[in-house]
Amino acid sequence: MSAPLHAVEFAPGLFVRGIEPPLRLSDYRLVAFDMDSTLINIECVDEIAAAAGRKAEVAAITEAAMRGEIADYKESLRRRVALLRGVPESALATVYDRLLQLNPGVERFVRALQAAGLKTLLVSGGFTYFSERVRHRLGLDFARANMLEIEQGALTGRMVDRPWGDICDGAEKRRVLLEVCELMGIGTEQAIAVGDGANDLPMMSVAGLSIGYHGKPAVRERAMISIEEGGMDRALELFA
Repeated sequence: MSAPLHAVEFAPGLFVRGIEPPLRLSDYRLVAFDMDSTLINIECVDEIAAAAGRKAEVAAITEAAMRGEIADYKESLRRRVALLRGVPESALATVYDRLLQLNPGVERFVRALQAAGLKTLLVSGGFTYFSERVRHRLGLDFARANMLEIEQGALTGRMVDRPWGDICDGAEKRRVLLEVCELMGIGTEQAIAVGDGANDLPMMSVAGLSIGYHGKPAVRERAMISIEEGGMDRALELFA
């Protein structure tokens, strides 16, 4: 992540920075994925907000946070979740069933990493309702996300404090990646981090390999691999 600023177009829409392909999957033991707009095609909080007629308002905050224009991610998420107060719990199922899809190439890329023996981690500033379903769908090993508070069948506009803390933000993503590396007995140079937004940069900065998937400008400018056209499995073009 501290590699030279200049990026080289390895193939159309596929940029590399500070690395020399071909890389070897055998050099890595762990991969950490962001979820919203990375593994999946939507920002879940925005789509939940649609049920309250507040999608534009919430989406504007989300976009600013992902671009790094809002420094306090936790506060931005609290503001967005507060706008969801009163949304029926059933709206979560509607978002998952009707709107949520895996992004192109995700399943192939994940399967290739799993076949190479890598452990897989989903670490999201989104919500457990979706992260647990995505984790099971892809057979991922670990997941961390935020839990929406639900009372009497509706969202309260708050999140539930967890044993590890209150909100999974960029700092928590970084901490989780470092903790899992330590528990596995591996160095951070054996970890890959994949994301698209500013809150993914902290974990991308400590990983041995960082991959931006259709990232916001701040991610495109710093990721070692930047996939700007096509599916996530394009990263495999860089591995022997």
